[in-house]
Amino acid sequence: MKKVAVIGLGNISTRHRKNVKQLFSGAEVIAVSSSGNLPEQPISDVDKVFLDIEDAIAEKPDMAIVASPATMHTAHAVALIEAGIPVLVEKPLAASVADTQSIMEAARLHSVAVGVGYCLRYMPVIKELKDIIHTGRMGKIYNIYCETGQYLPDWRPSKDYRDSVSVSKILGGGALLELSHEIDYLHYLFGDLQPVAAVLRSSEELGLEVEDLADVLALTTENSVVTIHLDFLQKTPNRKIRIIAENGNMDCDLIKNCLKIIRNGEEHVVFEDNDFDRNRMYLDMLVDFNYLVAGDEHTTISLAEAQKTVAFVTSVKNMAGGKYV
Repeated sequence: MKKVAVIGLGNISTRHRKNVKQLFSGAEVIAVSSSGNLPEQPISDVDKVFLDIEDAIAEKPDMAIVASPATMHTAHAVALIEAGIPVLVEKPLAASVADTQSIMEAARLHSVAVGVGYCLRYMPVIKELKDIIHTGRMGKIYNIYCETGQYLPDWRPSKDYRDSVSVSKILGGGALLELSHEIDYLHYLFGDLQPVAAVLRSSEELGLEVEDLADVLALTTENSVVTIHLDFLQKTPNRKIRIIAENGNMDCDLIKNCLKIIRNGEEHVVFEDNDFDRNRMYLDMLVDFNYLVAGDEHTTISLAEAQKTVAFVTSVKNMAGGKYV
């Protein structure tokens, strides 16, 4: 990759620009403001900055990363795809199923490589958990509990959380889409999920116009019961999966990067890496996408997989009737 465009100037685009510079020695990085405005502070790891995506397209980049707000993903991704530029779209693929269809149709018509950036799939502990599940060694899986939460004002300490995309309804904010990593890796680990009940809440604590708590009950195709909790409120970051199965339980802590199997009252640590560099999963995701672009073997999240996550979120919102309790 000699020239890479990154659409958006938020925190995740900053990470991507830095990682592109690290992975592709001498690569020219082009940044595009999705808002049409430039920040007061300098933009790091960039060679050119544009206010219009068409200016970036005219530079003919080898690939592009769409890291703009979710509701802008479709317009940005389609413009790049129509120009024949491979695109990695940050999660979620889009804010609606209809928008995901537009991206998928453009990719089909123009035969352009497109992937989606759900980085947690690249965590070693998730890969280890998938291997164990798919060997069948735990027997029948009865229940899956998935929980994540982190206090939103702590996400980006240098920025007022009330000005972030996470809290904006028109930009695709809210716990369901912002924390859709959980839905993606549950699909990855257990196959398709069918939501059966949901409660969305907007607490008075943060004063948001979007849900800051989401609780969902779902079923896998094997009729395992899945309980999903997502929130913007926990003061101590938490990201865990607990699985109750025929041959024991499994506890997976994504923050500690640790996986345990519990049988007959005894805990067995089957994977642990406390020194894991979390930026590694973002680097691996870019390397994997580069394999896709080159036509090599890869595990990049496909458009069809990412659409399932958006469809799940849409079903949950429809089930809740767009109301909060």
